[in-house]
Amino acid sequence: MISGEYRYALDEKARLMMPAPIRKAIAGNLIIATRGIEKCLTLFPPDAWQEFSETVAANSSLLKPEDRAVRRRLLAPAQPVEIDRTGRIVVPSSLRTYAGLHKDCVVLGINTYMEVWDEETYRVYESETEDLYKEAVDNLGNSIRL
Repeated sequence: MISGEYRYALDEKARLMMPAPIRKAIAGNLIIATRGIEKCLTLFPPDAWQEFSETVAANSSLLKPEDRAVRRRLLAPAQPVEIDRTGRIVVPSSLRTYAGLHKDCVVLGINTYMEVWDEETYRVYESETEDLYKEAVDNLGNSIRL
Protein backbone atom coordinates (compact mmCIF):
# COMPACT_ATOMS: atom_id res chain seq x y z
CA MET A 1 0.00 0.00 0.00
CA ILE A 2 1.20 3.50 -0.85
CA SER A 3 0.69 6.07 1.90
CA GLY A 4 2.12 9.17 3.54
CA GLU A 5 2.48 12.91 3.09
CA TYR A 6 5.94 14.23 2.25
CA ARG A 7 7.48 17.56 1.32
CA TYR A 8 10.35 17.86 -1.12
CA ALA A 9 11.82 20.57 -3.31
CA LEU A 10 11.95 20.30 -7.07
CA ASP A 11 15.56 20.96 -8.06
CA GLU A 12 16.88 23.09 -10.95
CA LYS A 13 16.82 20.05 -13.26
CA ALA A 14 13.14 19.34 -12.47
CA ARG A 15 14.03 16.33 -10.33
CA LEU A 16 11.86 15.37 -7.39
CA MET A 17 12.67 12.87 -4.66
CA MET A 18 10.27 9.98 -4.31
CA PRO A 19 9.93 9.12 -0.60
CA ALA A 20 11.64 5.88 0.45
CA PRO A 21 8.45 4.28 1.85
CA ILE A 22 6.71 4.92 -1.48
CA ARG A 23 9.66 3.55 -3.46
CA LYS A 24 9.55 0.39 -1.34
CA ALA A 25 5.85 -0.04 -2.10
CA ILE A 26 6.44 0.13 -5.86
CA ALA A 27 7.89 -2.86 -7.69
CA GLY A 28 10.64 -1.70 -10.03
CA ASN A 29 11.87 1.76 -10.94
CA LEU A 30 9.15 2.97 -13.27
CA ILE A 31 6.01 4.99 -12.59
CA ILE A 32 3.40 6.47 -14.89
CA ALA A 33 2.74 10.20 -14.42
CA THR A 34 -0.30 12.03 -15.73
CA ARG A 35 -2.45 15.07 -15.03
CA GLY A 36 -4.51 14.88 -11.85
CA ILE A 37 -8.16 15.82 -11.66
CA GLU A 38 -7.27 18.95 -9.71
CA LYS A 39 -4.12 20.95 -10.52
CA CYS A 40 -1.75 18.21 -9.44
CA LEU A 41 -0.05 15.19 -10.93
CA THR A 42 -1.19 11.62 -10.42
CA LEU A 43 1.47 8.91 -10.42
CA PHE A 44 0.77 5.19 -10.69
CA PRO A 45 2.83 2.03 -10.48
CA PRO A 46 2.63 0.47 -13.97
CA ASP A 47 0.23 -2.32 -12.97
CA ALA A 48 -2.16 0.11 -11.25
CA TRP A 49 -1.98 2.43 -14.29
CA GLN A 50 -2.76 -0.47 -16.61
CA GLU A 51 -5.85 -1.40 -14.61
CA PHE A 52 -6.98 2.22 -14.19
CA SER A 53 -6.49 3.25 -17.82
CA GLU A 54 -8.20 0.11 -19.12
CA THR A 55 -11.15 0.76 -16.79
CA VAL A 56 -11.45 4.37 -17.96
CA ALA A 57 -11.26 3.31 -21.61
CA ALA A 58 -13.77 0.48 -21.14
CA ASN A 59 -16.25 2.78 -19.41
CA SER A 60 -16.04 5.66 -21.84
CA SER A 61 -17.01 6.13 -25.46
CA LEU A 62 -15.19 7.76 -28.33
CA LEU A 63 -18.62 9.00 -29.44
CA LYS A 64 -19.36 11.06 -26.31
CA PRO A 65 -17.69 14.49 -26.00
CA GLU A 66 -17.36 14.31 -22.21
CA ASP A 67 -15.68 10.91 -22.45
CA ARG A 68 -13.26 12.18 -25.10
CA ALA A 69 -12.39 15.08 -22.78
CA VAL A 70 -11.55 12.65 -19.97
CA ARG A 71 -9.44 10.48 -22.26
CA ARG A 72 -7.58 13.51 -23.65
CA ARG A 73 -6.89 15.11 -20.29
CA LEU A 74 -6.23 12.03 -18.20
CA LEU A 75 -5.03 9.20 -20.42
CA ALA A 76 -3.25 11.03 -23.25
CA PRO A 77 -0.77 13.04 -21.12
CA ALA A 78 0.43 9.92 -19.26
CA GLN A 79 4.18 9.38 -19.47
CA PRO A 80 6.49 6.73 -18.06
CA VAL A 81 8.98 8.23 -15.61
CA GLU A 82 12.02 6.40 -14.29
CA ILE A 83 13.06 6.52 -10.65
CA ASP A 84 16.84 6.99 -10.73
CA ARG A 85 19.31 5.22 -8.43
CA THR A 86 19.10 8.07 -5.92
CA GLY A 87 15.29 7.87 -5.74
CA ARG A 88 14.45 10.90 -7.90
CA ILE A 89 12.19 11.34 -10.89
CA VAL A 90 12.46 13.99 -13.59
CA VAL A 91 9.04 15.62 -13.85
CA PRO A 92 8.20 16.09 -17.56
CA SER A 93 7.90 19.73 -18.58
CA SER A 94 4.29 19.52 -19.80
CA LEU A 95 3.15 17.93 -16.55
CA ARG A 96 5.21 20.35 -14.44
CA THR A 97 3.52 23.27 -16.22
CA TYR A 98 0.04 21.77 -15.81
CA ALA A 99 0.45 21.30 -12.05
CA GLY A 100 2.29 24.60 -11.55
CA LEU A 101 5.24 22.86 -9.90
CA HIS A 102 8.00 25.37 -9.25
CA LYS A 103 9.97 24.44 -6.16
CA ASP A 104 8.25 23.24 -2.97
CA CYS A 105 6.08 20.16 -3.55
CA VAL A 106 3.84 17.86 -1.55
CA VAL A 107 3.92 14.15 -2.39
CA LEU A 108 0.89 12.18 -1.21
CA GLY A 109 0.66 8.40 -1.12
CA ILE A 110 -3.00 7.39 -1.58
CA ASN A 111 -3.37 3.61 -1.41
CA THR A 112 -2.69 2.60 -5.05
CA TYR A 113 -1.41 5.89 -6.49
CA MET A 114 0.39 9.11 -5.61
CA GLU A 115 -0.26 12.80 -6.12
CA VAL A 116 2.29 15.59 -6.49
CA TRP A 117 1.13 19.12 -5.70
CA ASP A 118 2.71 22.53 -5.62
CA GLU A 119 2.85 23.18 -1.87
CA GLU A 120 0.93 26.47 -1.97
CA THR A 121 -1.70 25.08 -4.36
CA TYR A 122 -2.24 22.15 -1.99
CA ARG A 123 -2.58 24.46 1.02
CA VAL A 124 -5.26 26.47 -0.82
CA TYR A 125 -7.01 23.26 -1.96
CA GLU A 126 -7.18 21.94 1.61
CA SER A 127 -8.60 25.22 2.86
CA GLU A 128 -11.18 25.49 0.08
CA THR A 129 -12.38 21.89 0.47
CA GLU A 130 -12.58 21.69 4.27
CA ASP A 131 -16.40 21.66 4.31
CA LEU A 132 -16.52 19.08 1.51
CA TYR A 133 -14.07 16.89 3.46
CA LYS A 134 -16.15 17.07 6.65
CA GLU A 135 -19.33 16.20 4.74
CA ALA A 136 -17.61 13.25 3.04
CA VAL A 137 -16.34 11.95 6.39
CA ASP A 138 -19.82 12.22 7.86
CA ASN A 139 -21.24 10.29 4.90
CA LEU A 140 -18.58 7.59 5.24
CA GLY A 141 -19.48 7.30 8.91
CA ASN A 142 -22.90 6.10 7.86
CA SER A 143 -21.45 3.15 5.96
CA ILE A 144 -18.17 2.31 7.72
CA ARG A 145 -18.13 0.79 11.17
CA LEU A 146 -14.94 0.41 13.19
